[in-house]
Amino acid sequence: MHTGRVSRQTDFVLRSMEERNIRFVRLWFTDVLGSLKSVAIAPAEVEGAFAEGVGFDGSAIEGYARVYEADMVAHPDPATFQVLPWRSGTGTARMFCDITNPDGTASAADPRHVLKKTMARAADMGFTFYVHPEIEFYLLKEEHQPGGAPVSLDNGGYFDHTTLGAGTDFRRDAINVLEQMGISVEFSHHEAAPGQHEIDLRYADALTMADNIMTFRVVIREIASLKGIKATFMPKPFTNHAGSGMHAHVSLFEGDTNAFYDVADEFRMSPVAKHFVAGLLHHAPEITAVTNQWVNSYRRLSGGGEAPNYICWGRNNRSALVRIPMYKPDKASSARVELRSIDSAANPYLAYSLVLAAGLDGIEKELPLPEEASDDVWQLSARERHALGIKRLPQSLGAAIRCMEESELVAETLGEHVYDFFLRNKRAEFEEYNRQVSQFELDRYLPHL
Repeated sequence: MHTGRVSRQTDFVLRSMEERNIRFVRLWFTDVLGSLKSVAIAPAEVEGAFAEGVGFDGSAIEGYARVYEADMVAHPDPATFQVLPWRSGTGTARMFCDITNPDGTASAADPRHVLKKTMARAADMGFTFYVHPEIEFYLLKEEHQPGGAPVSLDNGGYFDHTTLGAGTDFRRDAINVLEQMGISVEFSHHEAAPGQHEIDLRYADALTMADNIMTFRVVIREIASLKGIKATFMPKPFTNHAGSGMHAHVSLFEGDTNAFYDVADEFRMSPVAKHFVAGLLHHAPEITAVTNQWVNSYRRLSGGGEAPNYICWGRNNRSALVRIPMYKPDKASSARVELRSIDSAANPYLAYSLVLAAGLDGIEKELPLPEEASDDVWQLSARERHALGIKRLPQSLGAAIRCMEESELVAETLGEHVYDFFLRNKRAEFEEYNRQVSQFELDRYLPHL
């Protein structure tokens, strides 16, 4: 980054802290699994943090460092300075950090660095990568049903409005806080399931968006907590209701020109867009362990409804993995591709890195776009899908791990450190899950066997 711009940004931060009476500055960064980490420093320390960073013990952070190489340094990014509105009265602000080793080299374990590296590769090809996510989540009451099952906050349905006092108030308050933090919200509505809501963030470059999503999760949980309710981004908390996805509308721009748009094409898709989609479809099984990284993620993917299960693309086909939205077919700037597999609990830095890498690989290799799937893929028989060459996404975290283990693309994109840690951690999660006796098994077998 240009030094003049950095010094202007650091001056702005130092001035803002004084003007707004900031007493605590939280330095935020993300571990390999996508959990937010935070360390608070006093305003007097901020200038030193910009100059030299803040040291911490990396061995205590999931996936960061082994014990014998534990010293790491967090460098706040002044462009991400924002006051936390829900901490009113305490004067608290936050900045995201880039993580380095003590010698100043970028830490291979920092998910933000992984995304920056992939975006730099796109920039070398002339592209900027933009993302517009639709983030779904559930609002729950604090009490639980017998057996520990969650209780939805309301009984609303898709786009319902009038009767949903608590949920509607919640969304209004959450959106106010997001807007105060410079995060633009495009839409918000009640989703199809009781207690399920969706908030869509206005598109931004992928790094800004990944930072925004990490902030979004904090805001949603904080506002819920202030109202005595619970918000969850768990992919599938209810057996009989839809899971929570984070559909990603993505596009590549060359300068101010949308590289996905071609007015002469019947789908309005440029060759770049077609190759990008072909890359996404080709690499979909390998990247699923990251876009859907929890045991519970596969309850959503195999649950039917609007969660994708089959590797295909379509225009207004909501059962397809990749959809080409046709809202404004003649508006060049809005041409985009929607990937529907990512769930709301993914690590956005790693997920967007792999989506971009898969698409770029399709562009570089000029992979051909398969035939469009025009039918509801769910309704086809296995034989019909086979005849059309439509394969399934991995059906469990275990199957997704096996696909990821074979993937050169994922290994190269994540880097050896993140790739190895992620696989090791997910194998352990899946093995632990496999040892559990579930309520389903007790209900089904205990009375009869």
